[in-house]
Order: sequence, then C-alpha cells, then structure tokens
Amino acid sequence: MGLRPIKMPSAKERVAAELRKAILSRQMKEGEVLSLESVASQLNVSAMPVREAFQILARDGLIQLRKNKAAVVLGVTETYIKEHYQLRAILEGAAARLCAAPETDISELEEIYQDSCKILENKDFSRYTDINREFHNEIWTAAGNGKMKNMISELWNGLSMGNMVSEEDYAKVSVKEHGEILEAIKAHDGDAAEAAMKEHIMRSRDDMLT
Repeated sequence: MGLRPIKMPSAKERVAAELRKAILSRQMKEGEVLSLESVASQLNVSAMPVREAFQILARDGLIQLRKNKAAVVLGVTETYIKEHYQLRAILEGAAARLCAAPETDISELEEIYQDSCKILENKDFSRYTDINREFHNEIWTAAGNGKMKNMISELWNGLSMGNMVSEEDYAKVSVKEHGEILEAIKAHDGDAAEAAMKEHIMRSRDDMLT
C-alpha cells in the first residue's frame, strides 16, 4: 500500500510559516528588508499570499510594513520565542483535548500517523516537514473549532530544529511524541492528550532556543 497524497497548507500559510521560522531562528536578522517580489520569487508563489503573510507577521510584531511593498524584520528576543511557543502550546493543547472527545472521527489522523512511520522506515526524512504539518492540522480540524484552527494556522512555523538537531533525529523524536498524543486521543483521555501536546510543543521550543 502506497503513501497517501499529502494535503498542503494554503500559499498564505506556507509563506507565513517560512518567514516566521526564518525570523524565529534568526536566519533573518533584525533590520533586514524583505521585498514582496523577492519573497514571492524565492518561494515560487504569487504576490498575493506574500502580501497576506506580511500582514499576519506585522500583526504579530515580527515585521514592520513599508509603503513600497516591502517590510523590515523587527527581530525577536528569547522572551518572544518563549511566549510564542507558550501560546501555541495552550491552543494546540486545547485542540488535542477537544480531539479526544469520544464522538470525534480520528481515522484520518491515524492514517497520517501511519504514513509518518513509513517515512521513518524509508528514511525519507525530507518529506517529514509536510507530514508533520498534516498531523497537527488534522488535530486542529478534528477539534471542530474553526476559529481556533485559524489562530493556530497563523502561528505555525514549521519544524523547530535547532543547530544541534539533525533532520533524522528530529523526525524520530517527533514521531514518537505524535504516537503518544495519538494514543491519548484514542483513549479519549483529554487530560493526557492536552499534556502530551503541550510537552511536544515545549520540546520544540527548547530545540529552537538551541
């Protein structure tokens, strides 16, 4: 049986996630100027999702918009990173708790998890970014709260890999933690599902801070 096609996030969400990750990891430095055209070209998207992503990041205090279709990176502090992950942990933990309700259909989530295990078996670690996003997205969706899902989507920043963590090691740890989250959801244990998700997000925070 082959792998399922991976559902991709919207172009706006993909651009926002890539820019957010680059700023949080300090690949983009404070004061760096981002042009709409340059970002669109590098990410192979049209100008519209870049403009929408700029608005999301400006609202979050990561960039300052300029009138000439450009933006300036404002930079981040360790406190900002901690607060960002704390907020993600609260929201995604709540989503995992909702997902653990007995009436929730988690068949899609189980399939996604099995696909992530196959990726590990095949050592196809380059695909883990997408399957990781899909696992989290399915929890947000199954939770059944559209407003919460939109808020979490705008906070998403992709894999939180520090300089000391390889792609393979990150994927192995992440899949193990996803398995713990899934088991709690399958057991309809909202407390355990929320706690496991929060620990997962906080571990990602610690990786980013390294």
